[in-house]
Amino acid sequence: MSRAFNFSAGPANLPEAVLEQAKAELLDWHGSGMSVMEMSHRGKEFMSIAEQAEADFRSLLNIPNNYKVLFLQGGASSQFAMVPINLLRGSHDNADYFNTGIWSKKAIAEAKKFGKVNLVSDSEVNHFTTISPSSSWQLGDNAAYVHYTPNETINGLEFQTIPDVGDKPLVADMSSTILSRPLDVSKYGLIYAGAQKNIGPAGLTIVIIHEDLAKADLPPMPAMLSYKTHIDAGSMYNTPPTYAWYIAGLVFKWLKDLGGLEVMGQRNQRKAEALYTAIDQSDFYDNPVDPAYRSWMNVPFALKNADLNKTFLAEAKEAGLLTLAGHRSVGGMRASIYNAMPEEGVQALISFMLDFENRKS
Repeated sequence: MSRAFNFSAGPANLPEAVLEQAKAELLDWHGSGMSVMEMSHRGKEFMSIAEQAEADFRSLLNIPNNYKVLFLQGGASSQFAMVPINLLRGSHDNADYFNTGIWSKKAIAEAKKFGKVNLVSDSEVNHFTTISPSSSWQLGDNAAYVHYTPNETINGLEFQTIPDVGDKPLVADMSSTILSRPLDVSKYGLIYAGAQKNIGPAGLTIVIIHEDLAKADLPPMPAMLSYKTHIDAGSMYNTPPTYAWYIAGLVFKWLKDLGGLEVMGQRNQRKAEALYTAIDQSDFYDNPVDPAYRSWMNVPFALKNADLNKTFLAEAKEAGLLTLAGHRSVGGMRASIYNAMPEEGVQALISFMLDFENRKS
């Protein structure tokens, strides 16, 4: 059976080479007589996997030595709470947040449980189709940090540059953009990302945190919610998601073998530009997002005739183009074209869209 092109927003498709290697090593990892799923997380076999994965991840992103990398559970949704729990302290009882989509809103709702939230910019007023210019941003005077979501997967709205927030620590939910292109980690205080889009299978969350943000004494809190707990334990305070960590390590090696994030970024840009060009040149499809802020990773589009949506999805599935339905909150279509989506997959989608338009116009 040939593999289809999977445009799911997450859990997303994985590189075929990674799946093949995982398949080959499933029953016996490197002659150990064990599957990675059966290994003790503190045994020498898994420790070697974990150490190599972190080393490759640091190499890909050129992470400075004064940043810690954590491999955790709980998804990005847990980080919505862990960030304010750990960073709102002392004289800082407030934080700045950009609202650019549904995931931003979820992060804001959690932060409000632990302190005051100031909205720097609110894209909801324009239905999450653009980001207001920096000249209009309302940064607070005493914020502990500034939080933003570089890419919103549902509406396809993305910051194309790192926002300048002065000397305040910048915090980013990079679940859908991490590893998609080069990144200057030194511009951030903390980055977190759920794995199920560009890193690996669901169940793993990676945190990159400047060591200064984890040094200060904190009021008593549950141990599992403290970044310092996980730093001190080397991400082994509890049993980590070992198999997801292993697969992530294979993805990191795959990226390095391809030439790293510069090459991946060029490929991702080509994919996005090709798909947006096909949409923009058509009177049959539409993307409402300001071209200056269109996502490279998630491309929502609508058929001008919504009555054809079900037919489009059914025929796309028959053509081996899967999970193209838009998020239930916005409808329409959405093509998520993360790292593992080959350029051939995007071209196959474009060809199908053009054929569908010719037959249904």
